[in-house]
Amino acid sequence: MTDIKTGDIVCRKSYGSDIFFKVKEIQCDENGKKCAILKGMSVRLVADAPLDDLVKKNAHEILEFRHDFILESARQIHLIRQKMEREKSLLFRSHGKLEQNAELIFDLPGTVVHIDGDEEYLEKCLDVYEQLEVPVKGFYIAEKDQPKQVTKILEKHTPDILVITGHDAILKETSDFKDLNNYRNSKYFVETVKAARKTELSKDDLVIFAGACQSHYEAILKAGANFASSPQRILIHAYDPVFIVAKLAYTSIKNTIDAEKLMEDTVTGPDGVGGIETRGRYRLGYPRSPY
Repeated sequence: MTDIKTGDIVCRKSYGSDIFFKVKEIQCDENGKKCAILKGMSVRLVADAPLDDLVKKNAHEILEFRHDFILESARQIHLIRQKMEREKSLLFRSHGKLEQNAELIFDLPGTVVHIDGDEEYLEKCLDVYEQLEVPVKGFYIAEKDQPKQVTKILEKHTPDILVITGHDAILKETSDFKDLNNYRNSKYFVETVKAARKTELSKDDLVIFAGACQSHYEAILKAGANFASSPQRILIHAYDPVFIVAKLAYTSIKNTIDAEKLMEDTVTGPDGVGGIETRGRYRLGYPRSPY
């Protein structure tokens, strides 16, 4: 067996080496057998596995994986930017006389607070927000601490859109997907959404996305989220929350977003993310101040 250590990139042999993970920690289970706590490299999943189930990936395999991930993400970002520009142009032209005074028009995309239980993913998401020109404040907070800190953050920053994410997973050897206790972090996402809704009850004045891989979709929506993961308890792409939020941030407040169409802008689609119809958060203003 190859020596596995913290920071290594590995796959699980028992799952056909389908997902690349980074080893977060090496522990001993209740039987004294060494196991690794794993973090998905492209999906928001935390898992554990015995060391003898892991295969360490070499430099070429890791480079190829990262190349494919970057290409897939870049393709999705390009498609979303094209849609956003097209919709902004249509909105602009629909204002008639405003179009004749284009230099005096200014716009206000929806503002975002993104709370993430993974510091590395947060930094990557902030980079994607920047590429999509979405104004955002990011906070790295462990999932278990998010319910205690969300109110203070909302009161200080008053965003239009709140993202609550990190890592999650269905616990091993369970078939009861309705029990919140059978999920690694879903209960914390539910508690955080409930706390956020005490700050703002309206689902149009504060739009909330919450969840990660395999999260308890129904419980998170019931708690007050507009969008959540994961309807079919599948793994979701690391950037799916960002792709949803970008669409919300640049859809006019005059328009209601069809949840089914919104899922077209995600990588994992309606099996991984879903929600309810929600009003956009984008506004045009007139006139622009010379100062």
